[in-house]
Amino acid sequence: MRHVIVTTSPVFGTMGDLPARIAASSWELIRCADTSKPDGGLSAYQDIMEILVVGLVPATADTINNSPKLRAIFKHGVGVDNIDIPAATARKIPVINAPGSNANAVAELALGGMLCLARRIPMAHQEIVNGGWQRTVGTEIGGKTLGVVGFGNIGKVLASKARALGMRVLATDLCPDKLFAAEHQVELTDLPDVLRRSDYVALHIFGGKGNINLIGAKELALMKPEACLINCARGEVLDLDALAAALEKGALRGAAIDAYVKEPPDRSHPIFSSPKVVFTPHCGADTRESGENMGRMTLDGIDAFLAGKRPNHILNPEVFG
Repeated sequence: MRHVIVTTSPVFGTMGDLPARIAASSWELIRCADTSKPDGGLSAYQDIMEILVVGLVPATADTINNSPKLRAIFKHGVGVDNIDIPAATARKIPVINAPGSNANAVAELALGGMLCLARRIPMAHQEIVNGGWQRTVGTEIGGKTLGVVGFGNIGKVLASKARALGMRVLATDLCPDKLFAAEHQVELTDLPDVLRRSDYVALHIFGGKGNINLIGAKELALMKPEACLINCARGEVLDLDALAAALEKGALRGAAIDAYVKEPPDRSHPIFSSPKVVFTPHCGADTRESGENMGRMTLDGIDAFLAGKRPNHILNPEVFG
């Protein structure tokens, strides 16, 4: 009998040589990404799935507890704030992610957001499309200061790219990589100092209860009036109400947002009428290269698990005793 693997990631295993590898596997893959349903349609397969590969649809305690054959959960990506790890641990189900697999892709999107804001590229495009010819004086990012909030894999990749473009880099993290910071001339400091001194602030921290509204009205008030904010992390780390208010009164120059509390977001929010914001649809990790990296790491983990081995990057190793 073939093992049943269900995925809520629409792109899992679809790039490079991964489709052929899946076709030759000893298991059956069911794609389940119905965005019209809160659980992506998982409930229809809970009785048969042995392994769940999670995309952006949450793996809740209900899903985990009502899936009697579930043996392992893999995240097709890095952030696991949408997986109830305690519920999985209680059932001795390992949770595995793919750290570093999308770091370059997300860092490049953050850098792209900075360039878009510096030269107002989307706004200039729309000006031409609308029949106008209004030239706007922009700024250069070379010589400016980038503040990285969350100095993990993505934050470090972004820092190295920013340094190569002539930027000064500040960073804050609860457990910073001091050797990397020294090697790449990144100054480690605290969050208030990063906010006060940076021309661009890029958020690359995990979501979850501990980071809800980490950047709110108080934190935005610390930033320079000409500063820009980039959120390629999770929607809940940024207070959109506070950001909209800050942009409206000119307390910030602009923002680039890739992640939202609810996805797709409620477009009636005032932030979506701001001409100072560049929006993307949570696509930071959506490159062919990143998709292959994430898929390959996930497939390697699945193969190891089904072979009775312990996969790499287990987030709750205590389930093995």
